[in-house]
Amino acid sequence: MKWTIDPGRKRRSINFIDNICYSRTADKTGAPLDLHLSLMVQNGNSEMRLAEGRDDEVAEGRQPLLLWINGAGWSGCDKNLMTAEMQFLAEAGYAVAFPYYRSRTQAPFPAQIIDCKTALRFLRANADAYGIDPKRVGVIGRSAGGHLAAWMAMNTDEFHSEEWAGQPDTVCAAVDLFGAVDIRTLNEMTLEDYKKPVPRRRPFADTPCAALVGGDPATVLERSDAASPIFSANEAMAPILILHGDQDPLVPLSMSEDFYDRIAAAGFEDRADLVIVKNGGHGTREFFQAETKQLILDFFDRHLRRE
Repeated sequence: MKWTIDPGRKRRSINFIDNICYSRTADKTGAPLDLHLSLMVQNGNSEMRLAEGRDDEVAEGRQPLLLWINGAGWSGCDKNLMTAEMQFLAEAGYAVAFPYYRSRTQAPFPAQIIDCKTALRFLRANADAYGIDPKRVGVIGRSAGGHLAAWMAMNTDEFHSEEWAGQPDTVCAAVDLFGAVDIRTLNEMTLEDYKKPVPRRRPFADTPCAALVGGDPATVLERSDAASPIFSANEAMAPILILHGDQDPLVPLSMSEDFYDRIAAAGFEDRADLVIVKNGGHGTREFFQAETKQLILDFFDRHLRRE
């Protein structure tokens, strides 16, 4: 059997570029550490470029950039863990970057937010190479990544490294998926839970939020506030969409409600939306349904594609 089809060229090709080194830093012992990111982007016929030095896809302008930040308790998970679920953003014409950032065991806070901001400056510095619009930049993250996305949304003038200096690391919009935005409260919850007689449990200092802050466990609560974006709403903050499940067993819904209330109390309620996800747990499938993804896409379109 032989036949001809005419599928057209409406959908653009998505390329996945892996292991791009964006930072040469060090862990808490001073050992050198290279940090990498991957990038999912509609940037033409990459195979044709490599094979023939030319491209048969006509460029359609620069794409807005989204930084996806993984969670997993700041444990240093695979940077590409959620790329499949984030492909909908690339399909919609966003360049989506996936940075690895230093884990809580490699370095305490603020290393994680420093790395995320460094990744953003790197991408702005290399915007021409990747077809990125450096003026239209957003961030999205889940759980621990939601904590970092919320920090980036605040656009505070702190947590900078010297790498790629001269490039801004501010964002225009942010999505916080059930972020751990109040480190003190989470440490208090863990300490309360540790009053129960459970054998063979790891030391409190090794639990995610305590290890993130680092230092003497006896003073961890006093130092936790400085790692919490919940207290940092300010005039420079970007619009933020917060999604949180009403059945979350790890980060309580009340944390995102408090975050939203504090933003509103600071006078910036018009820059924040809180969406409560019915039956949503901690990163459960409710957050990756078509309706939820469309909500996220509409938010970014509203803030990054306005004329």
